Amino acid sequence: MPRGNVKGRSAKTKRDDSKPAPSKTKTEAQDKDSWLSENILNRISNKLGIPKTQIRNIPETAKQLAQELGNAEKIIDKYHSDKSALIQILLEIQKENRWLPHSSLMLVSEKLGVPLSQVYRIATFYKAFSLIPQGRHLFTVCMGTACHVRGSPRLLDRVEDTLKIKPGETSKDQKFTLETVNCLGCCALGPVMVVDGEYHSNPSPREVEKMVAACE
Repeated sequence: MPRGNVKGRSAKTKRDDSKPAPSKTKTEAQDKDSWLSENILNRISNKLGIPKTQIRNIPETAKQLAQELGNAEKIIDKYHSDKSALIQILLEIQKENRWLPHSSLMLVSEKLGVPLSQVYRIATFYKAFSLIPQGRHLFTVCMGTACHVRGSPRLLDRVEDTLKIKPGETSKDQKFTLETVNCLGCCALGPVMVVDGEYHSNPSPREVEKMVAACE
């Protein structure tokens, strides 16, 4: 009988030892999945030039991408894929989207037979182009010498306080973009700012507020 008990205990011990090693916790697995997801999102975002927040919403992102590429292709076809019209094509794409999406620049490069590096050189050389999304309404304040001595720094402060953004920034709701330039070519009217293509000479704080309120 004692020997039987010993054998039983030995068998039980053997069964316990044969149990598989504990698997990774659920949290560890979730962390790994999260890392993989972020890694993939980063690669897609860098490749297509689309913010990760948009890629998470795949159907909407695909719809937007298709629309951007469709509009760009129409513009390119309008100029018969003529590489000499590169700047004009980019201007029209910029006007259509309020910026130059990476996907559209890739399409321009492919259809015009122009190296992508050259397309980017043009897109970054001219101030009229932007590689980041712009607001629906553009506020431009001249900081040239003539405007500066007539009070453009104070004008810029008024606009910043009203829009709640700094030069080079776009509001979170993509409604406003604020920028500064060195000259607008109308020094006698300084200080000058332009709102969606309309020139304003030394607007008061109240007038700036009215301009902002009038933007839909």
